[in-house]
Amino acid sequence: MLCSLGYVIFTLFGLCLGSFLNVLIDRLPKREKITGRSYCPHCKKKLNWYELIPLLNFVFLKGKCSACKKPISLQYPLVELATGILFPLTIYTYNLQLTTYNLQNFLTLCCLLLVVCCLIVIFGSDVKYYIVPDEIIYSAIFFALCYQVTSNIQHPTSNIQYLLSTIQYPLFSALGAAVFFLLILFVTKGKGMGLGDVKIATFMGLFLSFPNILVALFIAFFSGSIVGLILITLKKKTLKSKLPLAAFLAPATYITFFWGEKIVNWYFSIFG
Repeated sequence: MLCSLGYVIFTLFGLCLGSFLNVLIDRLPKREKITGRSYCPHCKKKLNWYELIPLLNFVFLKGKCSACKKPISLQYPLVELATGILFPLTIYTYNLQLTTYNLQNFLTLCCLLLVVCCLIVIFGSDVKYYIVPDEIIYSAIFFALCYQVTSNIQHPTSNIQYLLSTIQYPLFSALGAAVFFLLILFVTKGKGMGLGDVKIATFMGLFLSFPNILVALFIAFFSGSIVGLILITLKKKTLKSKLPLAAFLAPATYITFFWGEKIVNWYFSIFG
């Protein structure tokens, strides 16, 4: 179990990593290189080292570019703050499930944190551009597969038959989720959903497996409907407006992974 200092370190690490995730959110949908120094989106001035963490920039520079004095989008500190919160939260929640600590658990935790990074970029990209880059989706699928392998492998590691029999459920869940979304895509003729959502559903099925994938989809569609109704009521959207579906799928995936079983038990305790 990590000490308090360990959680502080991972919080700071998450804040710093959030700056890089902002680069991915901004540049990948526009097909820009992710290398090179960050710059102000308004005047294109390259940022100094102390400006690379927008959360600190908001505190010391009052959320404005040091050169052009134009306000910096809230996206940047919010993404960093989200990463800084989700990293220690993921580690803490995962540690509660452990009875032993070894290399296998460490590798599994690393896979989880990489998946969290992908979920943050998926959310941010879809909200900002209504696009989720394939590089992020395929990375999420790869890390989800790595998670299934590291979390289910047994000692001795030569027990491949057990590993394959365990992973088949997430694989079938991924296939089922993909087919379900493809059917929706076919019936709606691509209105309100694209192939990117199908790929994200594939990742969700692989990462969550059955029946958690059903819980996540319910949370995503239900929360999306509520937000849509609120926006229509406030006249911010119309019935023909699109909502970024992946922006609801990403948080639903995280919530379901750690608390899906508790949500189901709570539901049946009330309506069962």
